[in-house]
Amino acid sequence: MRLIRSALAACIAAAFACTALSAQAEPVKIRLSYVVAVANWSSLLPTKPDLMTHMGKSYTLDVTRFQGTPQMITALASNQLDIGDLAYSSLALAIQNAGLEDLRVISDDFQDGVPGYYTDQYFVRNDSGIKTVEDLKGKVLATNVAGSAVDIAMRSMLRKHHLDDKKDVTIVEAAFPNMRNMLDEKKVALIPGVLPFSTNPDLLKTAHPLFTQKEAVGRTQMIVWVARADWLKQNRAAMVDFMEDTIRVMRWFQDPKNHDAAVQIAVNLTKIPAPVWDSWLFVKGKDYYRNADALPDLTALQANIETQREMGFLTKDIKIAKYADPSIAKEAAARLKP
Repeated sequence: MRLIRSALAACIAAAFACTALSAQAEPVKIRLSYVVAVANWSSLLPTKPDLMTHMGKSYTLDVTRFQGTPQMITALASNQLDIGDLAYSSLALAIQNAGLEDLRVISDDFQDGVPGYYTDQYFVRNDSGIKTVEDLKGKVLATNVAGSAVDIAMRSMLRKHHLDDKKDVTIVEAAFPNMRNMLDEKKVALIPGVLPFSTNPDLLKTAHPLFTQKEAVGRTQMIVWVARADWLKQNRAAMVDFMEDTIRVMRWFQDPKNHDAAVQIAVNLTKIPAPVWDSWLFVKGKDYYRNADALPDLTALQANIETQREMGFLTKDIKIAKYADPSIAKEAAARLKP
C-alpha cells in the first residue's frame, strides 16, 4: 500500500508539473486598443506580422477599436483590456475619477509640438477679419470634446490672451470631419486642425492658422500606452517581447524608404485615397513625432497634466513619475541596438 500511495503521489505531482509547464508555454494574450486607425500604432501592428517575430510564441494579439477613451477606461478598470492608448487628459481623469492608481505609462504613441515636427493648428477663415487671439472675443469656437487635449490647448491660448473661455467666447462640440463645413458656413469662427483634416486642400483655400498647439501649451505628450501594474508584473517577459516587435514595426513605418508601402497600408485600413496621406504620413516636419524607442516624454506629460489642472479639469495633483514604467520599452529597445 505504501508503494502504491508513493506511486500515486508521484503521478499526481508529475501531472501538476506538466500542467504548470503547459501554462507557462501558453502565449500571453495581449488585448490592445486604438481609437483612430493609422494615427494610433495599435491599428498598424497587425499589418506587419512579418516583423512581429515573437507573436504566436510568447504572446498573441487581440486589437480592438474603441469609440473613445471613456469606454477604454471602463474596459481597463474591469480587466477587459490590457493596454489602452489614452490621451494625457484621459489618463489623468482615469487616475482621478476612476481611481485607477495602478495605471502605468509604458510607451509613447505620438507627441505634438516637438521641434521639427507637426503641431496642431487652429484655423480661422481668411475673410473673417480675425487677426489676433483677442479678436475671438464674442465668437463661437469649435472643439471636439471639452477637456480633450486640443480643447485644453485652445482654452489655454485664450487665457494667455486674457479671454475667459466660459464668458468671452462660446465653445461648441463637433466631430472633426464636420468642422470644415461649420467654418465654411460661418457657424463657428475657429476650428482645431488635426491630421489628416488640417491638410484638406479645400480648408487651406479658405482658411489659415491663427495659432498652434505648441504656441499654446508647448510640447505635448498627446497619446500614451498604459497598462495596470499587476498585469505588467505577471507578464513582463511577454511584454518585453511584444515591445521589441512593436518598436521594430514603428521603425519600419518611419523609415523613408518604406513611405509608399506605408501609405498603401493606410489606404487599405481606412479606404481614404493615397493623396490624403502621401504628403505627410510619417514624413518628418509634416507628421507628429513618434519616439523610435517608444519612450514617452514624461517631462512634457507632467507639464500637460499640470495645465489640465490649472484649467479646472482636474482637482488632484498628479505626479506622473508614480504612474510611469518605461523600463519595458527600454529593455526592448536595447535588444534592437546594433
